Amino acid sequence: MHIESFIERHRLAPDFWRTARDIYIPLARWVDEALKKHSRGTFVLGINGAQGTGKSTLSEFLAEYLAAELGRSTAVLSLDDLYLTHAERQALARTVHPLLATRGVPGTHDVGLGIRVLDALGALGAGEQLALPRFDKAVDDRRSVAEWPVVRGAVELVIFEGWCVCSEAVPDAELDQPVNALEAAEDSDGAWRRFVNEQLASVYPALFSRVDALVFLAAPGFDAIRRWRFEQERKLIANIGNQTKQTMDGAGVERFVRHFERVTRQDLERLPCRADVVLELGSDHTVTAVRYRSSPESGAIP
Repeated sequence: MHIESFIERHRLAPDFWRTARDIYIPLARWVDEALKKHSRGTFVLGINGAQGTGKSTLSEFLAEYLAAELGRSTAVLSLDDLYLTHAERQALARTVHPLLATRGVPGTHDVGLGIRVLDALGALGAGEQLALPRFDKAVDDRRSVAEWPVVRGAVELVIFEGWCVCSEAVPDAELDQPVNALEAAEDSDGAWRRFVNEQLASVYPALFSRVDALVFLAAPGFDAIRRWRFEQERKLIANIGNQTKQTMDGAGVERFVRHFERVTRQDLERLPCRADVVLELGSDHTVTAVRYRSSPESGAIP
């Protein structure tokens, strides 16, 4: 694998190679050891990280490195590509709560589609192929099946990444008080957040049960996540050249991230104790520490 080429394709900082050498490659080898000990078919590695934590970059690096250097057949599936269609979310907004028109929170994904895709990837044989769903955020809708990329042949490793992969429901009492202005003004009775929590309790466990090991990208706090999302939007506007309907101003970004705040804060509190690997991030996005529940050399997954 040519790391310099990876850096160029993903527009990463030149010193990314240090992160690759010190963090990502040891993690890839840990995954490879876990695969050797896995006896139940395709291994699913979950990666949870809030907006701006680098989960997509990590997912792509692991997939490329494991394929090129360790000979593993891999596929990457993003939770973002499982969003319900625009029409389906509009229907939820009418029948359940207006805030469900905005994609993102549990309840706005096609969980059944995710289960079918993960199970089909696990059953894929030599000479067979499978199309992976894709969501187009620019038009806020799922792409046509003809545009879905195709995976061919048996897959040893599926990397399943997303901002709330393996998130769990919390006791109802924790939902009583709003965590931000969005909840206070537009979910004053708590109906939206209780629906999201109920989805995590009843619908999403069947999807997340497919995950064999979990990596958590732990941001230093929600304020850093908010700042990173603002930075992402500024870069997007700079690349486009001006602000369009596909980009957001400061107020738009602030409103958007508030949809994710409650579950993100829950994950920051709970997932470090549950994840198999935790990458602790500093305020500048860099990995400041790595914690394995088992040693990377052994690859043993509790």
